[in-house]
Amino acid sequence: MTHQPFELPHFYLPHPARLNPHLDEARAHSSTWARDMGMLEGSGVWDRADLDAHDYGLLCAYTHPDCDGPALSLITDWYVWVFFFDDHFLEKYKRPQDRVAGKAHLDRLPLFMPLDLATGTPEPENPVEAGLADLWRRTVPSMSAGWRGRFAVATEHLLNESLWELSNINEGRIANPVEYIEMRRKVGGAPWSAGLVEYATAEVPGAVARTRPLRVLMETFSDAVHLRNDLFSYQREVEDEGELSNGVLVLETFFGCSTQQAAELVNDVLTSRLHQFEHTAFTEVPAVALENGLDPAEVAAVAAYTKGLQDWQSGGHEWHLRSSRYMNEGARATAPWQALTGPGTSAADVGALLAAAGTERRLRSFTHVPFQKVGPSVIPDLHMPFPLELSPALDGSRRHLLEWSTRMGMLGEGVWDEDKLASCDLPLCAAGLDPDAGQDQLDLASDWLAFGTYGDDYYPLVYGHRRDLAAARLTTARLSACMPLDAEPVLPPANAMERSLIDLWARTTGHMTPDERRPLRAAVDKMTEAWVWELANQILNRVPDPVDYLEMRRATFGSDLTLGLCRAGHGPAVPPEVYRSGPVRSLENAAIDWACLVNDVFSYQKEIEYEGEVHNAVLVVQNFFGVDYPSALGVVHDLMTQRMRQFEHVVAHELPIVYDDFQLSDEARNVMRGYVTDLENWMAGILNWHREVPRYQAGYLAGRSHLFVPDRLPTVPVLH
Repeated sequence: MTHQPFELPHFYLPHPARLNPHLDEARAHSSTWARDMGMLEGSGVWDRADLDAHDYGLLCAYTHPDCDGPALSLITDWYVWVFFFDDHFLEKYKRPQDRVAGKAHLDRLPLFMPLDLATGTPEPENPVEAGLADLWRRTVPSMSAGWRGRFAVATEHLLNESLWELSNINEGRIANPVEYIEMRRKVGGAPWSAGLVEYATAEVPGAVARTRPLRVLMETFSDAVHLRNDLFSYQREVEDEGELSNGVLVLETFFGCSTQQAAELVNDVLTSRLHQFEHTAFTEVPAVALENGLDPAEVAAVAAYTKGLQDWQSGGHEWHLRSSRYMNEGARATAPWQALTGPGTSAADVGALLAAAGTERRLRSFTHVPFQKVGPSVIPDLHMPFPLELSPALDGSRRHLLEWSTRMGMLGEGVWDEDKLASCDLPLCAAGLDPDAGQDQLDLASDWLAFGTYGDDYYPLVYGHRRDLAAARLTTARLSACMPLDAEPVLPPANAMERSLIDLWARTTGHMTPDERRPLRAAVDKMTEAWVWELANQILNRVPDPVDYLEMRRATFGSDLTLGLCRAGHGPAVPPEVYRSGPVRSLENAAIDWACLVNDVFSYQKEIEYEGEVHNAVLVVQNFFGVDYPSALGVVHDLMTQRMRQFEHVVAHELPIVYDDFQLSDEARNVMRGYVTDLENWMAGILNWHREVPRYQAGYLAGRSHLFVPDRLPTVPVLH
C-alpha cells in the first residue's frame, strides 16, 4: 500500500480494551462457517487468506470481551456476514454501478428475517442470503419480539442505504456533513452492532428502548464507531475503491481544507460524540430509568448494555490498529502519551483520556458566559430559490389570533403581552407556509404557531428562572394528557398552554380516528420533551454537542408537528413506507435544518445577548471550534447553502427513483409533488417571516424589558 495520506490523530480513549478468552474458538468456527456459506474460494469476493487477514474473530473478541464461547462465535459469524455483504455489494454492484441489479438483490434480503420463525423463507441464491438465513434462525429465538423488530429494521437500513452510497458514486456527489452523519448511521451499521451488543450483554427493557437517552447512547456510539472507521479506512475507501462516503473526504470538501486538517476535524467530532455518550449515560439514563419505574434487574440490564457499547468502542479501536483491512501505520508511535505511560494497549493509557484538545473542548461546553453583548445579528445573503406567496386570509387571522390568545390566557401570565404577540406576527408566518389556506385553515395554523412559540418562550423563562426541571417534566406530562386519542377524559386546564392545546386538539382532530391522532400527539410530545432537553442544558450552562444540537433542534422547532399537519390531507394514495424512505426523510430534514438555521442566524442577538441562551447553531459552532462570531456565522451559512442544495438535489434526482421503486400511481406522484411544493412554501414563508417581524430586530429588542417578574410566576399544577 502506498504512503498514508495523513497522520492518524490522537484519539480520545477513556476505556481499556479487553480480549475475550474464547478468541481461538470464534476464529475457527467463523472460518468453517464462511466456507459452508460459500463466502470463500469461488465466491469471487474472498478467499481464506482474505478472511484470515481481516481477522473478524479478533474484532469480536475485542468488542465483546465478556460473552461466552458460543455467543462470541455467533456474533463473529454476523460480522463475517456483514463485511462479506459489503465487499460483495462493492464487487457486484458498486464497481459496475448497476443500481437496478443492486436493488433487486437488496429487496430479497428482508425475506430471510421473518419476525415469526414459523414463516417460511425462500431458497438462498447466493452466500449473502444463505448466511443471513442461517444467522437469523440461530439468533432470534433467544430474543424478544421487540428486539427482533428493532434488529430487523437496523439490518434493513444497513442493507438498503447501500443504494444511497451507490447513487452518490453514480452522480460523483459528496454529501454535506449533516446528511453524511445521518446516512452513515444506516449505511455503517453501528445501530445494527448495538443490537448485537444487547445479544451479548443484556436486552434493553422495552419501556425505555425508544426513549431519547437510549437513542442517544446508540447514536453517539454509532457516530463514534463510524468516524473512527472513516479515519482508518480513508486510504482504502477513497484512494482504492473510489468511495465518496467518508467523513474525512466530506469535511475536506466542505471546508476546503487539507486532508490532514479534515482528519483532525473528524477526530474532534468523534471526541465530542464520545463526550455526549458519557454525558447521556451519567445524567439522562438514570433519570429515564427512574421516570419509567425500572426494577433493579432492568436497571442492571441498561448498565450492562451501556458498558457493552463502551467495550465496543475500545475494542473496535484496538482491532483497527491490527487489521490488514485498514491503514494504521504509526498509530501508536505518534501518540505523545505513549512515552509517559509505558507499554500497554492504547485504550488503557491515561494520557489518551486527558488529550488536550478533548479536555479543552469539554470545559468550553460548560464555561460559556451568558448575556454577552454581541450587537445586531448579521444576516448573510441567504440562498432562497422558491417564490413567496401569502394567503389572502392574512389580515383576518391577525385579528383572530389576538382574540384567541387573549381568550386562552396567553397575555396574562407574564410571559407574553400584546406587544410581544404583535412582534411575532405569527399569521404572517402561517400565510407564507400555506398560501392556499382559507380563513379557517389559516386561523388554525396561526393558533398552532402561537402555541409552539409561546411554549418555547415559556419553558426557559418560567422553569429556567426557577431552575426547576421537575416542574417542567410535570408540565410536559400534563400537556400530553391534553391530547386524548379516543374518549379519555381531559384534565381541567390549569394555564394558557393547557387551555390552548385542548382547544387546538379538539379543532384539529375532531374528524380523525385514534390511529390518525397518534402520530400527531407523538409530534407534539416530541416538541415539548425537547423543550425539557433545552432546559436541562440551560440549567447546566452546557453548550450542546453540534450533532446532538442539530438533531434536537428539529424537535424544539416543532418540525414533526408541522410535517404531520402537512401530510394530514394526503390520504391513502401515498403509502407510509414512502414517507419512511431515505430520500423523503433526507428531503424533509434538509428543509427543516435550513429553516432552523435561518432562525438561529436571525435570533443570535436575541438569544445570546438578551436571553442568555446556549441553543443557537452559531454559538454551538463558536464553542466547538473556538472561533469568533463572523467565522462561526460563515460555517453556518455554508451549511445552510449545502442543505438547500441537497433539497434541490433530492427533488431532481432521488425522488423520481423513489416513485419508480414504489411503483406509485399518478395520483400518488401528484400528491408527492404537492408535498414538495408545501416544503418549498414552508421555507420561503419562514425566511420572509424572519425578515419582516420585529421579534429579532435590534431596535425592538433594545426597547423591551427582558426581565421576568418573579411574583407573576405561573403555578405548577399536579398531574392526577
